[in-house]
Amino acid sequence: MAPGLYQHEKRVLLPFSILSAFCFIGGSAFGFLVIFPPAFQFLTSYSNSYLSAMPTVKEYFSLSLRLLLAFGFIFEMPVFMVLLAKIGIVNTKLLRKNRKYAFLISFVIAAVVTPTPDVVNQFLMAAPMVVLYEVSIIAIWIFARHPIAHQEDND
Repeated sequence: MAPGLYQHEKRVLLPFSILSAFCFIGGSAFGFLVIFPPAFQFLTSYSNSYLSAMPTVKEYFSLSLRLLLAFGFIFEMPVFMVLLAKIGIVNTKLLRKNRKYAFLISFVIAAVVTPTPDVVNQFLMAAPMVVLYEVSIIAIWIFARHPIAHQEDND
């Protein structure tokens, strides 16, 4: 990709790539270490004297992989929002104004994506999205106050 980029684009791409990788790894670790244990415990708790929950290895890995990918991508939100702010699509004013809708959407997404029907796991999935939305607003305020469209192109 480097030959097709301007010098100022290369300077922006490297930090975004590194930060994006760290956010994805951090999100995956959070999903596996914090969210997966209670979700799996809840799923395996559906048993009684007649029925026993015995997930297969395939089901275990499927659930864990879905959570790893979901939280990896969820933790990309601040990087993605800063990128959108840099190209002029969003700004802090817009995000603050629509905060309540973002929170509602976070909880709806959590209700749909969470593999278990309990409220605790849905909250555990929605809470990071809400926190990351706020982190996105702060990150945009720090790193992307002025969109690239308003900056001079020196190349």
